[in-house]
Amino acid sequence: MSTESSLSVVLAGGGTAGHISPLLAIANAIREARPDAGLLAVGTPNGMEARLVPAAGLDLATISRVPFPRKPSMDLLRLPGRLAGAVKQAGVLLDEAGADVLVGVGGYVCTPMYLAARRRKIPIVIHEANTRPGLANRVGARLGATVAVAFAGTRLPGAVHVGMPMRREISGLDRPALMAAARTELGLDPERPALVVTGGSSGAQSINRTIAASVGILATAGIQTLHITGRDKSVHDADGKPLAAPGYQQVEYVDGMETVYAAAGLLLARAGAATVCEVAAVGVPAVFVPLPIGNGEQALNAAGLAEAGGALIVADNAFTPDWVRHNIIPLLQDGDRLARMAASSGQLGIRDADRRMAGLVLEAASSSNRHGRKQ
Repeated sequence: MSTESSLSVVLAGGGTAGHISPLLAIANAIREARPDAGLLAVGTPNGMEARLVPAAGLDLATISRVPFPRKPSMDLLRLPGRLAGAVKQAGVLLDEAGADVLVGVGGYVCTPMYLAARRRKIPIVIHEANTRPGLANRVGARLGATVAVAFAGTRLPGAVHVGMPMRREISGLDRPALMAAARTELGLDPERPALVVTGGSSGAQSINRTIAASVGILATAGIQTLHITGRDKSVHDADGKPLAAPGYQQVEYVDGMETVYAAAGLLLARAGAATVCEVAAVGVPAVFVPLPIGNGEQALNAAGLAEAGGALIVADNAFTPDWVRHNIIPLLQDGDRLARMAASSGQLGIRDADRRMAGLVLEAASSSNRHGRKQ
């Protein structure tokens, strides 16, 4: 891949869209800044990257998946051998690519890639998407890497706050200018208050249940609802038919969240890192219902935006039709409050994180070359 005059960048990460989306955004920004750069993504064979990365036009190589057991087990005894094998595979890929710099965004693939790069004195640049960093990036941050984070409160050594790299269609969105057209495209009335609900591509059943139970009170209040239920999560009535009501429509998926953000008078969603950062970047008022399982990172992701006045947070077990009645309906009927939330959100939003990351990557590669590691 690499020649003496070109730049070779290897980007590692995967497993979830939360890792893959920023990886692709960073890759595109590097390609924009250095059209001569050779780019290679590295993931695992079974992650979402196996489909999403090639579809985005980026070469993908894979190494073995090495999960870190959370509890004592036979898998823990096998870990050293598995990790050593994955590090060896990672080293072969770095050598074949003639890598000048390694970019890691988290996921199982990153730990062996970081270790292999460190042995070769290849500079490492890390992006951590969550407020609570993952294990791989905590390891990488201790290997002398340049560390960038999406949230200012993320605790990693020497971290630089750059924001969340995202697709330009989202980061460059002019929401007020496109709202009417986006609503028309999604089958909504451009003039009526619009609630857009999404639990992500996989859906959120507890959110779906509450919204299904609230369609009547929302319609009575003059609010139209677009309910993005998630794949295979469509909502049905007592007769087993897809739920239908005045002012309510459901779809399993919308291709292009920029249209959703433009259409929403208020967005109701989980608080994944990408969603929170995209909401801030485009300045859409939001209600977040953090995922109630895991390590609590979703509530942390949303906390800063809520404190700034751009969003509300409600616990999953508190998100009921009664909460919708007393909070969402009055909010959607208060245009001035929605405008203040949008302004507060937009003040926190970072729209050029992909370019900031590309700058850090190119700086790391240049520093390595100046010090004679690879000419």
